[in-house]
Amino acid sequence: MYNLMAAVTLVVVVSVILLVSLALAAGDRSLQEDFTEYKARAIHFVRRDGHVGYRHHWPGMKFGWRIVVGTVIGFLGAAFGSVGGVGGGGIFVPMLTLIIGFDPKSSTAMSKCMITGAAATTVYYNLRLRHPNTADQPIIDYELALLFQPMLMLGISVGVAFNVIFANWMVTILLIVLFIVTSSKAFLRGIETWKKETIVKREAAARLASNGGDGGGGGGGGGGQQLEGQAESNESKASEEVSIMENIQWKQLAILIAVWASILALQILKNKTTTCSAAYWALNSLQIPIAVGASAYQAVRLYKGRSEISSKGEGRKAMRVHRLLLYCFCGILAGVVGGLLGLGGGFIMAPLFLELGIHPQVSSATATFIMMFSSSMSVVEYYLLKRFPIPYALYFGGVAMVAAFSGQHVVTRAIAILGRASLIIFILAITIFISAILLGGVGISNMVKRMERKEYMGFDDICSY
Repeated sequence: MYNLMAAVTLVVVVSVILLVSLALAAGDRSLQEDFTEYKARAIHFVRRDGHVGYRHHWPGMKFGWRIVVGTVIGFLGAAFGSVGGVGGGGIFVPMLTLIIGFDPKSSTAMSKCMITGAAATTVYYNLRLRHPNTADQPIIDYELALLFQPMLMLGISVGVAFNVIFANWMVTILLIVLFIVTSSKAFLRGIETWKKETIVKREAAARLASNGGDGGGGGGGGGGQQLEGQAESNESKASEEVSIMENIQWKQLAILIAVWASILALQILKNKTTTCSAAYWALNSLQIPIAVGASAYQAVRLYKGRSEISSKGEGRKAMRVHRLLLYCFCGILAGVVGGLLGLGGGFIMAPLFLELGIHPQVSSATATFIMMFSSSMSVVEYYLLKRFPIPYALYFGGVAMVAAFSGQHVVTRAIAILGRASLIIFILAITIFISAILLGGVGISNMVKRMERKEYMGFDDICSY
């Protein structure tokens, strides 16, 4: 079944790329004949009136059907996104573009404000919870976060720059390919986890029935009741809320905050310099030793067995170099995609954590914890670039916060009742798939319209922004 789904996914991806290529080819009469005109139009597009091609469009904030519909969609997107650990940006961006009326790049910046609000609320909710399987560990894996967060934030800075440079059709193709692959893998992981949960439930029921029927009298029944009571006790301890102060690993948190503050300071200083000046590139480059140094510190600890990703349940087992390098690369990739598309890095991190064998609830909580740092960094960067209006950001950020808390509460209760943590994986897969449809549809529609108007569809110049 896995091979079949992989083949189908590959066919769909290739088909999308071919269709886009044919559409672009059909939009021009002849590339060679129009080259001179195309170049002149490109230069005019970048340099006209001394500005780049991007001009924001911010609708006036007034109560009406757009605000009502946008609030409902934003609420649902934040609720499902926070549960899946992906943020919900794939739903926020189309809503802000099609319903509210923002231009695509302002929608990207606004979505980061909503992701930050939802992530902050979700982290606060999770800070009091213990690991679903082991009551002596928090539900957030701080060791895993320390490995990924610095590289993710480095990638965010690159992604924000790419958001200014890349044409919309390039972003659309990347988005469709990425989301189809990740949603397919998440769905398959959900099916696999559901089957495992079913087997565990059947085995537990068989043991209870066997213990309940043994030895006659009260002995067997007492054994069955004791086993059931022990299981309920373990589940109660795992889901029991504890003090936030007791549930935080302060050393790891201090390093994460230091990385966040250092890169934020560099971003603020960078935006006070002339774009593409020597100081601009020097400040950008200083982010590399900070991020790489923090992740390398954690990687060395994991490699030497001084630390462990406890949520994997492997104990203090040294990790191999190639795996650590792969994880760091995935962290950078998640940040680049998040900054470029205006999405939470959770669209890559959450499925990746599941592939690592992390428990679904821990995967969602840890991905959201990391996103809180990265998305807040993006908000600051977009604010310095003046890419979103403050009133709208405060309103929709508040909606996302309420939705995230509601979604976490409802799903946590549902998992406790049904005993199905795989619900989180299915929510993750559905959210990514819906995001692919919405964002892909909006991107293709905009691309066709720009082709019909024969607008410039190439790169923008970041040095002229």
